[in-house]
Formats: sequence, structure tokens, C-alpha cells
Amino acid sequence: MKNYRRLLAYIKPYLGRLGLAVICIIIASGANLYLPWIIKDMIDKVLAEKDMAMLNVISISIVVVFAIRGFFYFWQSYLVSYIGQRVVVDVREVMFKKFQRMPMAYFDKHQTGETMSYITNDVSAIQAALVDNLIEFFTEAAILVGSIVLMLYIDWKLTLLTLITVPMVGYAMKIFGRKIKRAGTLIQERMADITALLQESISSIRVVKSFVREDYEIKRFRAENLLNFQAVMKNVQLTSLLTPTVEFLAAVAVTLIVWFGGYEVVQGIMSAGSLVAFLTYAVNLANPVKRLSRIYGRMQQAMAAIDRIFSVLDMEETVNDKPDAVIMPKVSGQVSVENVTFSYDEKHNALENVSFEVSPGQMIAFVGPSGAGKSTIANLIPRFYDVNAGAIKIDGYDIRDVTLNSLREQIGIVPQETLLFNTTVLENIRYGRLDATDEEVIAAAKAANADKFICDLPNGYQTLIGERGLNLSGGQRQRMAIARAMLKNPQILILDEATSALDTESEKIVQAALDELMVGRTSFVIAHRLSTIFAADQIFVIDKGRICEHGTHAELLKLGGVYSNLYNIQFGDLGNRQ
Repeated sequence: MKNYRRLLAYIKPYLGRLGLAVICIIIASGANLYLPWIIKDMIDKVLAEKDMAMLNVISISIVVVFAIRGFFYFWQSYLVSYIGQRVVVDVREVMFKKFQRMPMAYFDKHQTGETMSYITNDVSAIQAALVDNLIEFFTEAAILVGSIVLMLYIDWKLTLLTLITVPMVGYAMKIFGRKIKRAGTLIQERMADITALLQESISSIRVVKSFVREDYEIKRFRAENLLNFQAVMKNVQLTSLLTPTVEFLAAVAVTLIVWFGGYEVVQGIMSAGSLVAFLTYAVNLANPVKRLSRIYGRMQQAMAAIDRIFSVLDMEETVNDKPDAVIMPKVSGQVSVENVTFSYDEKHNALENVSFEVSPGQMIAFVGPSGAGKSTIANLIPRFYDVNAGAIKIDGYDIRDVTLNSLREQIGIVPQETLLFNTTVLENIRYGRLDATDEEVIAAAKAANADKFICDLPNGYQTLIGERGLNLSGGQRQRMAIARAMLKNPQILILDEATSALDTESEKIVQAALDELMVGRTSFVIAHRLSTIFAADQIFVIDKGRICEHGTHAELLKLGGVYSNLYNIQFGDLGNRQ
């Protein structure tokens, strides 16, 4: 129950409301405890003694008690639901914050759908545990305790005889509880698998349709859906078996009451009304026990989700600020990579003993075969990952010694595949600097050669561009990404194959915008198309995680090595003539 106690800590801000809710639950539950006492008085006083005054009192009290019960029932439901919903909102926010702070390595190893499942399916399970189960738990617990107290008042010997079944009920709940929790864990895992498959299939719907793989995806979904069904049915089997087991033990208790209580009535030790009231309280006792067993089963299933949530919250944030991290001042753009070694999986190095120096304002290009380590360098500079050995310094600051925010605020990135948000063009560009005015956004768009096509859109800068910006062409999306980077106005710029997916015409327009963007900034360009880096101050050729050549375009051609070979492959006879 350690994690459940941790969950209850989220209720702390709402303890005042919880206290009122518990009072309302106790008062509302008290109305249920009044009914057996009415039956007792009806039999022993009204029917046996023909007491009309008592009949009038009973009639009025029934109306009054149930009016009070209705009032407090409303407030118990409202207050507990409010607390439960607030806790769900708080936990969901904490989960979202956690995922925002998680290192890129986490997202490399976990599917997007799986991550989404934590915030949707698992947190929803908490809602059930805290709202429905909490109301039912306190209600049934109040009835249970109240029934035992009144049963002791009526006949303590008969009460003790009744309670001998309680240890057996507790043992049965313990055995079933463990199995139900395991089944609940499996259900949450299966739901995460379904969510992951949904996200993957829907986000890749163009690929699915282009390869005519609709039936294949349906089969995959059907298989995952069936596994989830089997997990749910296993849980249903256990919970369905728990309830009749508890009911049988309760029936044993009622049988003891009927026999021993009937014996006492025959002997004149107990009145008939007292026996009927006692028997009613015993049923009241059995019902809460039965319902509490159901609550326990549901709580165990919810515990599986709670455990999953806290397993994420307990994950180490490997890339974070040191306790003594300083804020990096505005930099000039000098970058020093010193003997850097890095591995994604701790099995083989993506970079090995890489070193180079970059002066402020220089344009640096990385070329080489796929998987050589070019993008890895681009990922290490903004500290998306931490180096395994060596250091990266900007203006003399080791990037591990400064705050992440102050580091990344000074770095702009234009990736190969631009991801835009499902909002307006204006807000997508403003993402580069949230406090920018509309005029500043438009100026950045003009500098990125994006203003003309934006103005041609149905609503100009207020046009909603659709999920991931798929309503725009690749070149248009790239120009918006460049405008976003211009608005941010970073001193260090990383262009990760920013034009490789574009056609020739779009590439020329985008390249002109990139040339404008790079003016006065330290720029790192990862390129497959060598035509985009002829003007680079330094070109580093990366192969198998090492720098094998470096120099200017002309120097590397004269060297006749890897770069020259790449150039000849791309430009053929023209390259040979040059």
C-alpha cells in the first residue's frame, strides 16, 4: 500500500473538503441504520402494545430522516467527486511535467502510445479508485461499524458469534486481492499496447494506405484487442468468484444468528422485534462486507495503475540541472568539443574521442554516411543527451554546468522534418519566442521567405494548418521552421539536413532563407547534399563515430579522400572536371 499512501498525499490540499465529505457520508449512512430500529419499535411497541403515539413518531421520523439523508447524500457525492477529480487533474499534470523533463533516451525506448497510456488509461483508473471507491468505502464502513455497535447493544453474545466469520472473510480477500492486482497490472499493460498500436497506425495512415496494409493493421489490432479481452476476463473471473465466496461466509453468519437468536426468543431472553432488528443489522453487516470485497477487488486493479504511475514518477531524470548550475549569459558562439565519446546503448560508441574547435560566427558542416554520428553531435550540443566522456563547452562554459533553459534558449534547431502544431500559422511561428508581437512574427516570416505563401492561405496568419502541418508542403513547413528559429534569434544554429527532403525549387527558396538565418551566427549544418555546404568555413567528415577528415571544400577535394569520393558520387563527371 506504499504507493496508495503516496497517492493519498495528493489529497492533502483538500483535507477540509474530505473531512466535510466524511461527515456527510456518516450522517447519510446513519439513515440506513435507523430502519432496523423502526422495525424493532413497530413489532415490540406499535404492533404488540397498540401504541398509536409511537406509530405517529415513527411515521414522521421516517420522512425527516430520509430528507436529511438526501441532503447529506448530495453533498457527500459532490465533495468526494470534487476531490477525486482535482487529484486526477493534479496527478495528470505531474505526469505531464515528468514526461516533459524526461531525457530523449526515454522517448527513444518507449512508444508514444505507451507514454500517452500512462496519462489517459492509468490516471483514469486512479479516478475510479478515488471517487467511486472512496464514496462506497466510507459509506459501507460507516454502515459496518454502526451495525456492529447496535448489534452489540441489542445482544453482545449473538454479535460475537456473528463475527467469527470475519477472519475467514479477511483471508479470502487477501488471497483474491493479490491475484486481482496481478490481473489488473496485465490489463493496464494490454491497454498501453492498444494505445501504442492506435497511435502508431493512425499517425502512419499514409504509409498504411500506400502499401495497402489496412487488413494487416486490422489483424494487428484484433490480436491486441483479444489479448486485452482475455486479461479483462481473467480479472472478471477473480472478482466474480470473490463476491460469492464472501456471500457464502456471510450466509454462514446469518444461519448462526437465525438459530441462536431464535433459541433466545423461544427462551424469552430476547424480544421478537430485537431479533428481527438484529437480523436486519446482520444483513446490513453482510452487505457492506460483500460490497467492501468488491471495492477491495477494484482497488487492487487500480493499484496496478497506481504502481505504473509511480514507477514513471520515480524514474531518474538523467539529463537535468546540477544543484549548483549557473545561468549561461548571452554567448558569442565559440564551441569546443573536447575528446567526446558517446553511446546510446552502452554497447557500441556512436562517437569516439571526437574533438574540434569552432569560432563565433563560423559555419561548420558535418558530412558522412548514414549512422556515422553526424546527428549525434547535433543532439549533444543542446544537451539532449549527456556525453559519456569528454566535454562540450560554449564560450568556456561546460554545458553540464549551466541550466538547461539558459543553454537551449541560445540554440536554434531546424530539423529535417518540421513538426508544427495544430494551431494558427501565427502561433506556430510565435513558438520561437512566446512574447513576440504580431509584427515581430510577420517580420521573421518575411525574412524566411514565408510571408507570401502565408498571405495566400485562406485566413493568412490566422489559418489553422492542421495536425503536424500536413496541409502545407514540405518547403512551406521548413520556411515556417526557419521563421520560428529567426524569431528566437539564437546565437548558435543547428540545421539537421534541413533541405534534404525538398525538391529542387523548394530547396533553393529554403536555402536562401537559411543563408539569411545563418548570418552572424555559429552554425552547424548536417548535410547529404554537398551543394549546400560549399561555403562552410570547416567541413568535418564523420565515419564510424570519428572525424576522419576536415578542412574547407577546396582543401578536402585536393585531399582526394572520403569527402572527394562523396563529391564525385553526387556530381559525377562534373565533379571530376572540377
